Order: sequence, then structure tokens, then C-alpha cells
Amino acid sequence: MPKNYSGTLFLITGNSSSGKDSIISRTIERFPKNLKKAFLIKRYITREASEFENNYCITEEEFKEMDQQGKFALKWHIYNLDYGVPIEIDNWLKGGHPVLVNVSRTVIEKARKLYANLKVVFIYVPLETTIKRIRKRGRERSELLKERIERAKNFQLFPEANFVIDNSGELNESIDQLLNYILSVIREN
Repeated sequence: MPKNYSGTLFLITGNSSSGKDSIISRTIERFPKNLKKAFLIKRYITREASEFENNYCITEEEFKEMDQQGKFALKWHIYNLDYGVPIEIDNWLKGGHPVLVNVSRTVIEKARKLYANLKVVFIYVPLETTIKRIRKRGRERSELLKERIERAKNFQLFPEANFVIDNSGELNESIDQLLNYILSVIREN
């Protein structure tokens, strides 16, 4: 039976370089102060630190140890990396807070079985823009670069999403869309 907390878990997904982190962080900055605080979750990732993402970078051994200790609410493996969302999100959700997490679409089906009050937001960007952004950031090389581009080609849409944001225009418009969607979900609850 899924966990049924009063706070909503917003899973933000989209192809590499779709702008998920920028949209999420700016939405949190603009979140109304008169409402329950919205939380942006830092994920645990088994890779070196990046100046472009705000994550906890840990070794594979540390990840396995944390997993065995039950410290992840959600976890997934993609692009030869392990990702984990800290179990602390349950405390914030119990308190009625909105919680935003950048996730891979591979974990969404499992997450829907674990959390009753969950919404999925897909950040769409045209393929040509995605490819330019992935190459520009320069984080991946050769095979991993090809794998991310191929994945973007195969997953341009995500029909299972509750809400879709087109981030091919102005970033502020995308931020406004996400913020307005979150506020509309909160009002419904």
C-alpha cells in the first residue's frame, strides 16, 4: 500500500540538459513564503562532483552501505551511475510540504507504487536543442555522450506525465509554468 502523506511529491523528469535543475531551483526561490515551505531534494550520486548540479557525490561502496541501511526513499541506476533520494523526504511529506525531486523516468513506475500523493512533471525540449545542450555542457565523452543522445531521441515525449512544460523558450516562462502547476495541485488538496 502506498504511503499517503498530506504533502505532494513532485517528480521532475526530462532528457539530459532539458533544464530540470534550473527550473526546479528557481521555482523553489519563487515559492510563496506564506505557504508551507517547498523542499528541493539533493540526490546522492556515485560520481565526482559537478559545478552544474547540487548533489551529494559518494562512492559506490558508500551508496551500497546507505541502501542497506534504508536511507533511500527512491533509487535507480542509469548511465553507469547510482542515484538515491534520501528517506528524509517522508518527514517533509508527512508535514504537508511539497517536495521536488529531479528523477529519471525509470523510477517513476516504482515511485507511483510507493507514494499516493505524487505528480510527475515532464520537461520537454526539442531534440536539436537537447543535443546542442548535452554537447555544450561537455560532461560526457564518447560512448556516454552517444548513449544520452540516443536516449533523448527515443524518449522525446512522456505521456505518463501529469503535466508537461515546454522549455524551448524563455526559462522564466518554464519556471512560471512549474510554479503555477504546483500551486494548483496544492490548492486542490
